[in-house]
Amino acid sequence: MRSDYREESCRSALNPVSGMDFNWSLNPYMGCAHRCTFCYVRAFEKRADRPSDGRYGLSIRVKINVAEVLGRELARPTWRRELVAIGAATDPYQPAEGRYRLTRSCIKALAAARNPFGVITRGPMIVRDIDVLAEASRRAEVSVNFSVPTLDPEVWRKTEPGTAPPRQRLRALTMLVNAGIRAGVGIAPILPGISDRPEQLAEVVRAARDAGATHVWGNLLYLRPGTREHFLAQLARDWPEELERYERLYRSSAYLKRSVSAPVLGHVAELKKRFGIADRREQPLKPPPQAVQLAIAI
Repeated sequence: MRSDYREESCRSALNPVSGMDFNWSLNPYMGCAHRCTFCYVRAFEKRADRPSDGRYGLSIRVKINVAEVLGRELARPTWRRELVAIGAATDPYQPAEGRYRLTRSCIKALAAARNPFGVITRGPMIVRDIDVLAEASRRAEVSVNFSVPTLDPEVWRKTEPGTAPPRQRLRALTMLVNAGIRAGVGIAPILPGISDRPEQLAEVVRAARDAGATHVWGNLLYLRPGTREHFLAQLARDWPEELERYERLYRSSAYLKRSVSAPVLGHVAELKKRFGIADRREQPLKPPPQAVQLAIAI
């Protein structure tokens, strides 16, 4: 299925965020052609009375002036150079970026302002921007996270229908790390009974280590209304034997009980130690200490 693109002007680029490890997000696009069955953004779309079912991702809103707006916001005297997360609500390197190059322009604006940022993506297209990511890394703290929930080909095909194969993402990660850019792997979301077996998790962590990942983290699936309906419908089609279990696990909350999630995340932590996940960049790109101190002081 092909997506339609709607070019729109935006009034603001930076979005305030609560309950996360960052306070600000940046999304050059709204809607995502990757159409992952578990995408938590479907919940936001449902609340906004937009399609969260199989139609999600067929209409992409393109914020054609986002880089110019971002530049003005970063230049405000009240802006304190806080961390900005790029891709919290859509993949900044989905196919539209090949044409519009908005993410690249935003990275240039962040670099010019010496503002720290992180990117999360499933898109190997990011290697096109190694030059601007490297320059940004010399001016502020920069981190790239490749979402690699699984290397199981069946699980990938059924749950991430519009994405590049996971091993392509790992090859892109290697290219970034070799250029000195901090880049790691997010094993998220981990799907109970589908992608959480010890050997599946070990395969991802081992491959991340071999690709040169500077860090690895994991998170389990959560299902809010909007995401829940679509994911369970796909589950009934692809893994009907798991449907009753998921309905039980997520009956009272969008989040799994700690008794379910803690053992899985604990195993990921053990795997990180076993495989020696660490920052092994030969020539890591980092901003000079005075630049970091200046950002804190402002």
